[in-house]
Amino acid sequence: MKLFDRLRDALKKSPRQPAVPEPAAKATLQEPREAIRQAGHRHLDRHWQAVGNLEPDVIAYLISPGLTGGPAWPSTRQAYRVVRRGESVLLASDGLSDPFDDVEGGGNGFEMELFIETADLAAPFRGRAGEVDPLKGSWAFELLEHVAGTVADAGGISAQLEQYGALSLELPGVSQSRAIGEQLPGHFVTEDDCIGVLLGGVDPDFPTRLDDMPLSPVTLVPVVLITAAELEYIRAGGGQARNELVTRLQALGWQALTRLPREAVV
Repeated sequence: MKLFDRLRDALKKSPRQPAVPEPAAKATLQEPREAIRQAGHRHLDRHWQAVGNLEPDVIAYLISPGLTGGPAWPSTRQAYRVVRRGESVLLASDGLSDPFDDVEGGGNGFEMELFIETADLAAPFRGRAGEVDPLKGSWAFELLEHVAGTVADAGGISAQLEQYGALSLELPGVSQSRAIGEQLPGHFVTEDDCIGVLLGGVDPDFPTRLDDMPLSPVTLVPVVLITAAELEYIRAGGGQARNELVTRLQALGWQALTRLPREAVV
């Protein structure tokens, strides 16, 4: 099975939000679309600047994957921001909340952006202040990149998150990955070559709701890596086990949770 195919299937089996969110009254797409998009970027930048040291450069593609057969984001722009927070590096998608290029009306795209934070990237992959390209070789970027593409391919996951509070997903084919298999400690990988993640549910130590976006509110959704034991716990117990895991992980505190050398909480 191709890497992350099961993640894509899991989202497609869940109730999906409409491809185009209901329009909000704060702004209209009669305004120049690019002006609205840039206003949204400024709002996001201000938020990330309050969270940590936001790198001025983005991680981007020469050609958008959406133009070459990959999952399509709301616009042709697909990028990632880098925020440095002391020992931690936070990577965030930048474009999932852009207004749709080819749809009249609607809100801020999928009304969400994804992020992952970790204090455990090897020096060659975290780079120094002012550098973002080395991060492309990290497990954290590969994980976020695939999850963002899958969320876009599913048409967003706001409805699923609203219904379940958090999503637990398993990503197979770790041994085929570009960086994850080599860089993650073995206790995150199951015997059948999977890793598990939570989307949402665990609150970080900063606000995740942006009500001042131009067209509609946007939620910042954490991508939380879980251990192999925690994934097996969810496999055995389903939604109830997932909710219990979320509660236990939340009790760790955000900065403790983003460390790789941590014990399973189950």
